[in-house]
Amino acid sequence: MRIAIFNQKGGVGKTTSALNLGAALHRAGSPPLLIDLDPQGHLSSIHGQPPLEAGHSLYAFYQDGRPLHELELEWTHIGRLIPAHQQLIKVDSIFGKGPAVLNKLRSGLDTLDDSQESRPCIIDCCPYIGVLALNAIFACDCLIIPVSTDYLSLQAAEHITRTLQVLEPVMKRRVERRYLLTRFDRRRRMSDDIRNRLRERYGDDLLDAVISENVAVAESPSLNQDVFRHNAASPGAVDYRKLLEELVERGDLRQPG
Repeated sequence: MRIAIFNQKGGVGKTTSALNLGAALHRAGSPPLLIDLDPQGHLSSIHGQPPLEAGHSLYAFYQDGRPLHELELEWTHIGRLIPAHQQLIKVDSIFGKGPAVLNKLRSGLDTLDDSQESRPCIIDCCPYIGVLALNAIFACDCLIIPVSTDYLSLQAAEHITRTLQVLEPVMKRRVERRYLLTRFDRRRRMSDDIRNRLRERYGDDLLDAVISENVAVAESPSLNQDVFRHNAASPGAVDYRKLLEELVERGDLRQPG
């Protein structure tokens, strides 16, 4: 199953959640494929060996038609990664927004699934609506929208919701979405206020699992590690384990192992 993680606001834990959900899947016995769909390449940087040449990155899939399996890198303790490159920024201007390019990633992943044993796929999106983010939305089975506990992030979530409502008639399906509270601080009244507002607006689409404001979660990417390798006993590691458990219970991910 394919999960895309997207928000148009930066600093909400998008890449961190892709990294740590991937690590949680690996620890549960289902190493995923991670796709870095952001020209900034933060997820690829955490991997530690991002490609210097665009021809070895996801850009080659769009520009040259290289199959996705040729672009995968091994990622110890997580699974596999298809890395980004700054040249991905050109995809919007090169291809426009026709149906063929909007379904390009979906088609590529379908071909990949046909050629090997199926595995979970997590897509880390760029923080703006364009061809790349639309590719992820068209390709995914479920969209996770991280919402940090501040009012600007709440507004960004509302904008994404309106965008999905416009896209769904074109896609001819409802995009399953899950709103994930991040940078949650139980000592701040605002955290509970944002959670209550999201619950009122989105009901059961709001996940019960929350990602707490946590030093281990913040520190681990700078060490090229996921939170489990950095500190498996930390509250952040516990939060991401609970996130995986809830996604499995809801049917958004298959039972690992």
